[in-house]
Amino acid sequence: MTKDRFSLPKASLLTLLMTGVSATSLGISMATAQETDTVSRQKTITVTATRRDESLVDVPYNISAVTGADIEAASILDDAELLRSIPGVAVVDRGARNSGTMNSARIRGLAVDSNGLGDYAVSAVASVSTYVNDTPIFANFLLRDLERVEVLRGPQGTLYGSGSLGGTIRYITRDPNLGEYNGYVSASGSSVEGSESLGFSVDGAFNMPLGDKAALRIVGSAGDYPGITDYVNVYELDSSGIPVAPNGVLDPAASYKSVEDADTVDVWMGRATLLLEPTDTMSIKIVHTRQSDEVGGRRQSTVGLDGFGNTYGDYENGSIQLEPSSRDINATSLEAEFDLGFATLTSSTSHYDHTGESVSENTGFYAQAGFLSFYYNYPRPMATAVRTFADEAVVQEIRLVSDGGENFDYVLGGFYRKQQLEGTQESFLPGFKNWWDAFLPFAASAVTGDQDFAYRRTENFEEMALFGELTWHASPDLDLTVGARYFDNESENVTFIDLPLYAGVFEPTTASFSASEDDVLFKLNASWHYNDYDMLYGTISEGYRRGGSNAVPLTGSFAEDPRWQLYTPDSVVNYEVGVKGARGDIRYDVSAFLVDWTDPQLNTASTNWGFFTVQNGGEAQSYGLEASLDGYLSDNWHYSLGYAYVNAELTKDFYAPDRPAPAAPIALDGAMLPGTPEHQLNWALDYTRDLNDWAWYSRLDGYYQSETRNGVGVSPTFNVPLDGFAIWNATTTFTRDNTSLSLWMKNITNEDGVTGVFTEAYMGTAPAQGYFGNANKQLISLPRTIGVTVRQNF
Repeated sequence: MTKDRFSLPKASLLTLLMTGVSATSLGISMATAQETDTVSRQKTITVTATRRDESLVDVPYNISAVTGADIEAASILDDAELLRSIPGVAVVDRGARNSGTMNSARIRGLAVDSNGLGDYAVSAVASVSTYVNDTPIFANFLLRDLERVEVLRGPQGTLYGSGSLGGTIRYITRDPNLGEYNGYVSASGSSVEGSESLGFSVDGAFNMPLGDKAALRIVGSAGDYPGITDYVNVYELDSSGIPVAPNGVLDPAASYKSVEDADTVDVWMGRATLLLEPTDTMSIKIVHTRQSDEVGGRRQSTVGLDGFGNTYGDYENGSIQLEPSSRDINATSLEAEFDLGFATLTSSTSHYDHTGESVSENTGFYAQAGFLSFYYNYPRPMATAVRTFADEAVVQEIRLVSDGGENFDYVLGGFYRKQQLEGTQESFLPGFKNWWDAFLPFAASAVTGDQDFAYRRTENFEEMALFGELTWHASPDLDLTVGARYFDNESENVTFIDLPLYAGVFEPTTASFSASEDDVLFKLNASWHYNDYDMLYGTISEGYRRGGSNAVPLTGSFAEDPRWQLYTPDSVVNYEVGVKGARGDIRYDVSAFLVDWTDPQLNTASTNWGFFTVQNGGEAQSYGLEASLDGYLSDNWHYSLGYAYVNAELTKDFYAPDRPAPAAPIALDGAMLPGTPEHQLNWALDYTRDLNDWAWYSRLDGYYQSETRNGVGVSPTFNVPLDGFAIWNATTTFTRDNTSLSLWMKNITNEDGVTGVFTEAYMGTAPAQGYFGNANKQLISLPRTIGVTVRQNF
């Protein structure tokens, strides 16, 4: 008899929904029965999630929005803090190092990659798409001078050009103001637990009119932040970057030093926006953004012992070398809108170029994998991985959005993207050649140098899509929407690999492979305003993530099984029902969802030679409940609450492409998907009042998540539990005229907040092989940070 996997979850889902909807509607109705005719203190938040200006409570699906003013008032420092303030969004917090390499946001549990992934660029796109204005891009820009951030849950392929599985996050920057000069400057200083230095940042914006029909807005930000992580097992290096051998190259002795506060962060960002409105029916906006990051090391702590038996303390890292990273990104977009009378035609053309480089400590990995014995356990082992990534794309999107018809409304769009991704890794064993020549001088020619690995992957993607939605206003209270998306994608992968250390042993290999795919996706949505204050909505939507090719060689020294050559798109069917509304001073949204995920993509490595690859695997399912509540207790007191319950797990065994059943699976049916807690809570309480000539604003907010998993596979090397945690923040601001002074504290209780690990079994110490450092590490949240910000508006 076949097991019905969906009957129990769907029954549970309906029970949760009916309970939540009934309790919410009844509770809010009773609480506001006497207040519905009073003036609400709620501020109207206008969003453009449906490609029209619309109030947040009128959007017929689950969406959250955080205004730029709220981001500034809460003194939110980075994307991790921002996303934790939004119900149902989980984040793997890797700190500033390599922050632009991989999108760490997770919505509705749709992730199978290990939380520790992020040291190198991967081929599979994230399950959550991100936009900056109308440009689909993941860049992790500084959160400066934003109009708002919108989080749309569920697939959005019938409204947006870039496909997605779990949802879409939109970062919308502030437009210039026509006809007026304005702006601000601010300066901040901060002290973070674990560091002996202070951090500083300066931000500003200047708005300048250019006649009556144009304006320019310039935004700048620069930050210099101290590190907190002490690298306590770092080799002393000579002028050639080789570990010092105090007793000669053949003796195993080494010299070590400690580098305090190594993970410094220097970052600057600039953005210029030119707005032209030559007529009442035409608007043109040009935006250019540039950001550059320089990071000295990981905000990641090692636990346990080093090879000498010493215990690592708080904020200490056992790497035997420093691990800096850097990146630069340039993004330019041209957005034009034309009012045609019956509809608005929008064209968005954009180009971006995102590059980065990092150095990673791989000696612990070599030791645990047995690679050091392949190199004769040479003294003072130091495996260095120098990695680069590049992401360049040209994107064109065009949309026609009706102006609001009596019976029908529509959105029609076309999307084109030409993208090139490149990832490289060059690995070195500094000092190996010197040792080899001294140890076996008669065989000096057998070793070519210190480089032991060379890898380069270049991928080209060309995507085209047509998408749209048609809404029928069946009655003043009932809307029915149908949407569709057709896509046609092509991809090509060219991969080079070599193991050049030993002369003549391996032949350099280049492999290439091409793939294509096309399909149609659908969406159905219904919304019913069953009274003047509340709306019931339901959605069935399909989402996808593009596939591609791995281009592993099939012959020669590095041959792999041909079943690794291709990975196909993965797809979801998302079912969602919810109720939302606004009554008096209260705004709320409660929704239940179920997502069936087919052929989930896993970023992994091939069996024989460890090529960076993507593979598909069985099936997964996620279901749960999301709720948010925002309201006022009085004129002075305001609160917000959010809760999410997510049950996300595999529903079918996961096999490697070249080892199908009856071989052992790499992940088991029922395994919890990594990175998403079963329970999440976020809350905020703020107080505002006047003190003579001053306005006083204070806020206390927090976030809690239950236990998560680090990976999904059967191996305890990666799949280990991660404890739940709570983080509290506070800020208080005094404002007089155009000047404000803010005092703020992040992570008040100094919680570790671990969201990922590299385990001892994966990268631990190995003194028997000459490795006395330890590269296991925990991805910790920003420790307690106390700061002050002064701002002057003009």
